[in-house]
Amino acid sequence: MSPVDVTTPSSGTGGGAKIVGSGVGEGPGPEVMAASTLDDTKVITSDGEDVGKISDIMLDVEGGRIAYAVLSTGGFLGMGNTLHAIPWSALTLDTDEKCFRVDITAERIKNDPGFDKNYWPSMADAAWGTSLHKYYNRTPYWRATRDVVEDRPSDFKDI
Repeated sequence: MSPVDVTTPSSGTGGGAKIVGSGVGEGPGPEVMAASTLDDTKVITSDGEDVGKISDIMLDVEGGRIAYAVLSTGGFLGMGNTLHAIPWSALTLDTDEKCFRVDITAERIKNDPGFDKNYWPSMADAAWGTSLHKYYNRTPYWRATRDVVEDRPSDFKDI
């Protein structure tokens, strides 16, 4: 696998997370990874605050896409945590620091009411998803992914 180009991360309008860093890690990746290897990865905001860890990665099963990462904030030993859905395209995987970066301040995440582990929102609801993507200034993944697939590099078109 070729190293990741840290000088030209994607614009964030596509359906995927960006990758920065040397691209060197243990095992496969960073371009293709097991979702479970990303659990408990810390999330750093644009103002440099560690706001929590990824607890889940949510898949759009019918569409075959990653929809959201779930950030767990606060609490102690899993008790009292608040969960926040983050559009996958709003994240940047930093392979050097072994964390995700999100282009939003810690204050904005803290002001987002989030949800409780026992009362999840209906993530398949287009109105909920559109509102969430707007909060993170991202194109909804179900719209953005279509363009990414159509614009794939030529070496994938013959597959």
